[in-house]
Amino acid sequence: MKKLLAFGILIGIFSSCGNIYTGELTGVPSRKKYFEPDPFGMEFVPQGSYNVGPADQDVPFAQNHFTKTVTVDAFWMDQTEITNNEYRQFVFWVRDSLKRELIGEIMEDEFRVIVDGYGADLEEDLYGRSYRINWEARLDDKRLMENEDVRQAVDQLYYSTEERYFGRKEINVHKLNYRYFWIDLQQAAKNKNRFQNSYLEDIGDLDQDPGEYTGTIIDPEGNEQAIENRGSFILKDVVNIYPDTLCWIRDFTYSYNEPAAKMYFWHQSFDNYPVVGITWKQANAFCIWRTQLLNTALVQQGDSYVQDYRLPLESEWEFAARGGLQNSMYPWGGIYTRNRQGCFLANFKPLRGNYAVDGGITTTSVGTYEPNELNLYDMAGNVAEWCANAYDESAYFFQHDLNPDYKYEATDKDNHVMKRKVIRGGSWKDIAYYLQVSTRAYEYQDTSTSYIGFRCIRPYMGNN
Repeated sequence: MKKLLAFGILIGIFSSCGNIYTGELTGVPSRKKYFEPDPFGMEFVPQGSYNVGPADQDVPFAQNHFTKTVTVDAFWMDQTEITNNEYRQFVFWVRDSLKRELIGEIMEDEFRVIVDGYGADLEEDLYGRSYRINWEARLDDKRLMENEDVRQAVDQLYYSTEERYFGRKEINVHKLNYRYFWIDLQQAAKNKNRFQNSYLEDIGDLDQDPGEYTGTIIDPEGNEQAIENRGSFILKDVVNIYPDTLCWIRDFTYSYNEPAAKMYFWHQSFDNYPVVGITWKQANAFCIWRTQLLNTALVQQGDSYVQDYRLPLESEWEFAARGGLQNSMYPWGGIYTRNRQGCFLANFKPLRGNYAVDGGITTTSVGTYEPNELNLYDMAGNVAEWCANAYDESAYFFQHDLNPDYKYEATDKDNHVMKRKVIRGGSWKDIAYYLQVSTRAYEYQDTSTSYIGFRCIRPYMGNN
């Protein structure tokens, strides 16, 4: 009886074990079920198809689009354009990281963290550091400035005495440079850049050279370099991230806009207004920073999946602006710019230049006007928005009809025509034609204006 009982216990133990070899295809065990929560401040845009192209008329006879059916994947999109206060978080992060780097050179034990894989005897990371910045250390200015060496180091970030207005000690915005990295998958995917495996006589000999990369890669400065290894596809760039506040004056000749130049980005009354004075490269840098900001938090919480923020493709932007409505001229679906009560439905330039009649002379607070059917605000008017794509008049002819995409990473060496990037939606200074969901326009990637902002999207990781 005892033997029978022991045998039964053994059978129960083995039958309850989920890792018993059965010879069946069961997949990798212990994979955690994925659930994607709704991202803060974003709306879901479902997958679907729509007809790109003019909904009514081609006023300037640009002939840069035609009717074509395209399909896009599902994605998340910011409800509104990125605001001054949201972008200010980016500016403050860069400012504080520079401060911590400078202080860390003096107070290493407090502002530097040595982690596995980094250290004095180990290789440097992509930033050229053998440590990580300690973001837990408190920036107590009163305490830190008592250290003469620290005070002199941090003073490098401020304007010199002769550059200060009325003696105010202010951060030198020209030093707010953000170093960022990205993987150029487009260049990595080219056939000429593929990894060529070597023939191994002994498959078990790991000392043999597995192969090499062929081809070359173009870096952000326009230089052609041989591909040495997988790391060659990790590109680095540096961009000053402070908005061009003088664009309010530069954009308009013989027009008084000094108050906006001085106050628009910093005063609390404009916190919820769309950020402007942002180049295409600055908008891209913001997306990369936002990606790292989220993924760092996810790793700290024990999550391993990665989320990527980016600028919307032109096709994604138009699909979201249409809000699921077929053949609509504007995001609200009608052919008029007023509602039944006679109120304008967006912030633009109506009635031959009566800026104020729609409720806003220049920009207005985001979300002032009603959203479209996908609950997205300001998809027409307020500020135009950067898209990820390069601008080409014939793009609709050669782009694929599934997730249409045309990109070109222009460098300083390229002709200015190659630096054109798509903008969509029209702005507070534009006539109604530019508010139409099908209207295409462009601006140069290194240009900042008082009427162009941006919003981010994030791929949908769930089931279609």
